Amino acid sequence: MAKLSPTDEGRQDFGPVVALEVSHDDITMGFTTFKEETDMAPILASLPSKSCQCPHWGVLTKGRASVRYDDGSSEVIEPGDAYYMTRGHIPAFEAGTELVMFSPADELKATDEAIQAYLGTLQGA
Repeated sequence: MAKLSPTDEGRQDFGPVVALEVSHDDITMGFTTFKEETDMAPILASLPSKSCQCPHWGVLTKGRASVRYDDGSSEVIEPGDAYYMTRGHIPAFEAGTELVMFSPADELKATDEAIQAYLGTLQGA
């Protein structure tokens, strides 16, 4: 059995985002807080599709997110909403947004690498 609590040790502070994640079998689960307004479009621009191809399931507990999909559709996720972001999405988060998210661990790796590359360009600037 795997368990993760928002009070567990191991949070990583990436500047605008704080994350606590654990992987078990083929699923990564985590708590994420967006300290600043964050549009993921520039971060995901390095991916071949320019959008996140990893599906995510979760619950938004605080704040607000808007999500654009490759098919042209969009949606707004608000506190208490359970969500499923299909492959091909670009989210944007209001400052103070908190969410719980579950993702396929192997598919999340490409997105994480794009985020790390983007943060590396910010540090080099």
